Formats: sequence, C-alpha cells, structure tokens
Amino acid sequence: MVRIFLTIGSTGQVHHEQKGGSVSPLEQYGLLLLLVVGVMLLVAALHLIARALGRTRAEPGKDVPFTGGTLSPQPVWVRYHVRYYGLALLFLAFDMEMAFMYPWAVVYRELGLTALLDMGVFLAILFLGILYAWSQGAIRRQ
Repeated sequence: MVRIFLTIGSTGQVHHEQKGGSVSPLEQYGLLLLLVVGVMLLVAALHLIARALGRTRAEPGKDVPFTGGTLSPQPVWVRYHVRYYGLALLFLAFDMEMAFMYPWAVVYRELGLTALLDMGVFLAILFLGILYAWSQGAIRRQ
C-alpha cells in the first residue's frame, strides 16, 4: 500500500513523500479500469431497479412541450439571432480566463515576476478582444 504524506514547511511550501511500495503504471491503469467498470455496473443496477420498481403511464401531456407549466405559443425550435453568438463567445473567453487564472494563482508565488508578466499579456489580449467586441456592437443591447 502506498501512503502519501503532505507536510507544510516553515516557508509555506507543501512537500509530499511516499511511504511504502510504488504503484506501477500498469497497476494504475488496472485500478482505473476497475473504477470505470464499477461505475458502469452501479449505473446499470440503478437503471434496472428504477425500471423494475417504477411504472410508466402513457399520458398525452408528457409529449407536449411546455414553458413554465403552460403550453408554448411558439414553436419549440426557435432560432436565435446571430448577435447572441458573439456574446456567447465573449462569455466563453471570460470563462476560459477564470479557468487559466486559478492554476496561475497557485504557481504565482513560485514563479514570481515571469508569471505576472505572462498573465498581464494574457489579460491584455482578452481586453483587446473586449474592445473589438464592443466596437462591433456585440455587447450593445438591442
């Protein structure tokens, strides 16, 4: 059995050490396969239990699309205006910014000024993207 111990030193850095035997890559893949098979068996068992215990009734109201408890007056497949796609891409850019900033914040103290400059360039590029979207009217309300 492998045990990993985490200790925090006087400088605030986290050190880890392994005690016991190491796990080979083949054993790691075996454990992963065992977990995947176990999850698949659990999902199949829960599905079979739900089908065995639950009854299905054919009701005409189940096949009708509704909005907020009432029938929708418009067709279900409504096309969105093309201006919303630019706004969605802008949202994705900021979502990716947060996805990159969390790991950056973890290693910032270790890397120092280099990490700060890298993040500054990254944020400057995103800011230029905001300025471009603003100039094209992607942020403007219609």
